[in-house]
Amino acid sequence: MLELPDYPWNQLAPYRELAAKHHDGVVDLSIGTPVDDTPQVIQEALAQAANSHGYPTTHGTPEVRQAIVDWYARRRQVTGLSIDDVMPTVGSKEMVAWLPLLLGMGPQDILVRPSIAYPTYDIGAKLVGATAIATDDLNELSDEQRARVKLVWVNSPGNPTGKVRDLESLRQLVHQARELGAVVASDECYAELGWDEFEGAVPSVLDPRVNDGNLDNLLSLYSLSKQSNLAGYRAAFVAGAPNLMPTLVNSRKHAGMIVPGPIQHAMVVALGDDEHVVAQREIYRARREMLRPALENFGLTIEDSVAGLYLWCTEGQSSWQTLQRLAELGIVAGPGAFYGTAGDLHVRVALTGSDERIAAAVERLNSSANR
Repeated sequence: MLELPDYPWNQLAPYRELAAKHHDGVVDLSIGTPVDDTPQVIQEALAQAANSHGYPTTHGTPEVRQAIVDWYARRRQVTGLSIDDVMPTVGSKEMVAWLPLLLGMGPQDILVRPSIAYPTYDIGAKLVGATAIATDDLNELSDEQRARVKLVWVNSPGNPTGKVRDLESLRQLVHQARELGAVVASDECYAELGWDEFEGAVPSVLDPRVNDGNLDNLLSLYSLSKQSNLAGYRAAFVAGAPNLMPTLVNSRKHAGMIVPGPIQHAMVVALGDDEHVVAQREIYRARREMLRPALENFGLTIEDSVAGLYLWCTEGQSSWQTLQRLAELGIVAGPGAFYGTAGDLHVRVALTGSDERIAAAVERLNSSANR
């Protein structure tokens, strides 16, 4: 029987219990699950497609695939993408976990993931018995390791750090991976939530300025969970790699990994409507601008965090100690230790509380700092 590590978020139970004792209730900023309503235009699209009596297609309807292609061109500056090169997925986590298997990786292979990263990259390696190596620079690998690399994960904007790889950084990584014959999979699900200099300018691995117009062995993963409050819909997609996509589609057909038909229709509407994305981004911007100075006033330094739904914070001590301090104020954050040893001194604070809960957190942080 395959044995995986315990789900890491279970370790937060004692901190949640402590935070729950606060007289004004918990402010849970640990998990980046949307709290705002799904836009009405998308809810209506889902309802309109409710009479879905036939099996949906694994590859996706022509309409949803065209909507994905159009979105990449309009929002991500990606050209040369065909509707044959895209496929809806059951959330982006599905593809993160199962891509090593779909690529035929095994115990002899190496998967490279960022030094501070979402734990599911490692789980994907464990599912096939491959070795996961945490590094942000392929030059750090030995010759023996380089010969075994079959998959390189990129996460930009990064979870939990909010760090963004610029065009030149992505271009260099793609060049290095191609020298190794490895697939590059870029997890880009926070791309519409760029702040400061990266607002509207988070590059994709599929951008021709990164890959010189050659999409082979390059995959971009995206999710509508964050930009459109569709976490409950499990609405996501993968695009690129025309040399790999037919096999990925075929394998998912055999495995029955299919996005429901009504969800595919709702995705068409969501991808074609930029207004709700802008509106939601402004909501997160306001929460970020409230929370950031309060965390700094509390004594935390915020690093990176130039995109995404999180503030990556440190006070130079164990993430569990900082988590304890916050829990005493009734605030729950995410320990950086969940994301690899390089995150041991950080906590991740999500922007996904309601306006009222964010305001409560700000008041508590400022009051504590002023004592």
